[in-house]
Amino acid sequence: MTDLPLDAAILEEARRFNCKLAWAPRLRVRNRFVPMLGQGLLRLSQFGADRRLARAGIRVDRGIAEVDAQRVPVRILRPAGPVKAVVLDIHGGGWVIGNACMDDRFNAARVKACEAAVVSVDYRLASGAAIEDIIEDCVVAARWLLDGALPEYRNLPVFVIGESAGAHLAASALLCLKAWPALLERVAGAVLFYGVYDLAGTPCVHAAGPETLLLHGPSMAASMRMLTPHLDDAARRRPPLSPLYGDLSGMPPALMFAGERDPLRDDTTQMAARWQAVNEVELHLLPEAPHGFIHFPTRMADLALARSHAWINARVARREKESA
Repeated sequence: MTDLPLDAAILEEARRFNCKLAWAPRLRVRNRFVPMLGQGLLRLSQFGADRRLARAGIRVDRGIAEVDAQRVPVRILRPAGPVKAVVLDIHGGGWVIGNACMDDRFNAARVKACEAAVVSVDYRLASGAAIEDIIEDCVVAARWLLDGALPEYRNLPVFVIGESAGAHLAASALLCLKAWPALLERVAGAVLFYGVYDLAGTPCVHAAGPETLLLHGPSMAASMRMLTPHLDDAARRRPPLSPLYGDLSGMPPALMFAGERDPLRDDTTQMAARWQAVNEVELHLLPEAPHGFIHFPTRMADLALARSHAWINARVARREKESA
């Protein structure tokens, strides 16, 4: 289900890495202490992040997305040269860890490869906010950007990118943007990496066992329910909480990635099937790939990220040709 050039050597490299990954502890959310520890370690690892980007020729600005008296911090990465597109980046982290610096490595590559400016959303985390409020933060940032808050980029195509929980928030925010059709029409595409689109859990989530890589399979469904302890599964599946069940009419073209060894793969394959009924979808279901695979030092990850850059560039070039 992918046309990436995955030869035998690339697949064998992925298998070898998975053997190492099998020895690593599985990520599991049982209380607030683990996310707090993870967030602290993340922030330590980001010391000097702005200086590293500056050495790469990328300017970093900070701002506040403000709409209807709601305020959300954003971090803006700007290339030294011309800008052809704008990326709205929504980080992952299971809704409980992460910040606007979290995707610097990926976003710096997007700045260079796509001649793009990147706006990263510093949304509230589930340790102190309800999932509905987290989605609203992403909607506020999207409305702010799409409504021309950065006038120098007002006429440029906008791409929404999310990974894991960030892909869930990206899809949920796009659904909410249907209330502002003119803004939604400005979105040139969505790039979604192994998202979570059913907060009650798709079949693969419920069937996940202890052999699952990276994520603790047996506790996944229960961990997702912790986001909405006041709801039953039927309510959890109502959009925009679970974008898989939303009305996808009006959605932009999409590029989606998931791994065959990811217990969340059903989320992506089912979402792609529904999305394809309303707009173009390019789906890559990658063999031997676990959840989070783009973070791992494999050629498969490099190919997937390169394909995402090429996809954005192709859509930008198409728009430039149409407006010429």
